[in-house]
Amino acid sequence: ITRHHDGFSMWDTKYSDFNIMNTPYKKDIVKMMADECRKQGIKLFLYYSILDWRREDYPHETGRTGQFSGRKGHGNYASYLQFMKNQLTELLTNYGEIGGIWFDGHWDQTAPEGEKDRTSRLDWKYDEIYGLIHKLQPQCMIGNNHHLSPLPGEDFQMFEQDLPGENKSGLSFQEASAQIPLEACQTINGSWGFSLTDTSYKSETKLIQTLVKAAALGANLLLNIGPMPNGEIQPEFTERLNKMGDWLKIYGASIYGTNAGYLKPQDWGCITQKSDKLYIHIFKAQPEILLNGFPFKKIQKAYYLKDKKVVNATLKNGSLHIPIAENMNKNDEVIVLEIKK
Repeated sequence: ITRHHDGFSMWDTKYSDFNIMNTPYKKDIVKMMADECRKQGIKLFLYYSILDWRREDYPHETGRTGQFSGRKGHGNYASYLQFMKNQLTELLTNYGEIGGIWFDGHWDQTAPEGEKDRTSRLDWKYDEIYGLIHKLQPQCMIGNNHHLSPLPGEDFQMFEQDLPGENKSGLSFQEASAQIPLEACQTINGSWGFSLTDTSYKSETKLIQTLVKAAALGANLLLNIGPMPNGEIQPEFTERLNKMGDWLKIYGASIYGTNAGYLKPQDWGCITQKSDKLYIHIFKAQPEILLNGFPFKKIQKAYYLKDKKVVNATLKNGSLHIPIAENMNKNDEVIVLEIKK
């Protein structure tokens, strides 16, 4: 996060005194993250809030949350837009290659999710903002957490607290795009930021199966971590992340570099695909999986991903029968099918 709705900038910006360099900490967190990501070979994406509760020029008077900001009068969007352009230029000029910009706050200027008309009360001038980003770094991807169908210039579509095609959060009434990449944005408990009182931690099984379902739908999973005030990650989070890492060490081939399965997630689990391989993800212990209308001609091999043990899968009249061993992984067992298309 470079800047959230409170307007506090986490880098050495020249366009606001309300920044981390004017605190006793006096360290540029964005630079530290950029340096470490480069060292580890990780692409860095930056969150940037276009909603600001502090600045006088943000048009708070038309915003959903502005009425609670304690400010009076009217904003000046031309001034605020230039401020954002200046900050984005800093971020895309001073910190090396940026993988993407993740915008948030558009929803402040619309009717609540689920309303028929969610037209923005503010012309954000996205053509100017997105054009600036792609001019400075053409490869930089742009996503916007506006809870709408993708707008021109956006490179991926995100779903907050939902998988694409679901709307359990009440935020995702939009359809999943078939033209651009998808991303599911989730939390480990119920909060985006650190919360002492939120102990509703998702289980390792829930988190792993969410990762798998996202991959089965062709979506990236963004899993949020809200650090504690001292900058550390709370043990309840590290425990679950380590469990996910342990699972990926064994089953990662069924996630990394895969595409959406030919079949949407089912009660029993889901499917991911890669070239001539299908990965059958089994969430619930059962004697067998039956796939009617199997769209491939032949099964060359069938085996468990964890140990390469052969599975006696049979394909007859377009129906595939897959027997399941009793000692399956409690989170998600994976069977590999090498297929002939």
